Amino acid sequence: MAKQLTFTFEGKEYTLEFTRRTVAEMERKGFIASEFEDKPMTCLPALFSGAFLAHHRFVKQETIDEIYAKLTNKAELIGKLAEMYNEPIATLTQEPDESEGNVTWTATW
Repeated sequence: MAKQLTFTFEGKEYTLEFTRRTVAEMERKGFIASEFEDKPMTCLPALFSGAFLAHHRFVKQETIDEIYAKLTNKAELIGKLAEMYNEPIATLTQEPDESEGNVTWTATW
């Protein structure tokens, strides 16, 4: 099961999550996770906003900013967002379950 963060803001339930699709979309828009330490003022808001793409794509940036301003325990939040962001990336190198239909390959050199 994918990692998710949930909360309620102004009576509305929110579920934040990253998928392969949303991570790829963020990368296409210029998000570079390795720049997090060098550019926290750019990367942290982009990471938080990106977590809305999977389930709440059309939430306005001003609402996302307001939500972030009112969230508590931000230090832990940042760590959880990073963990969530890395999960879909890790799935790219996971081996499939052993079952019929898997494709095997061989190198010819």
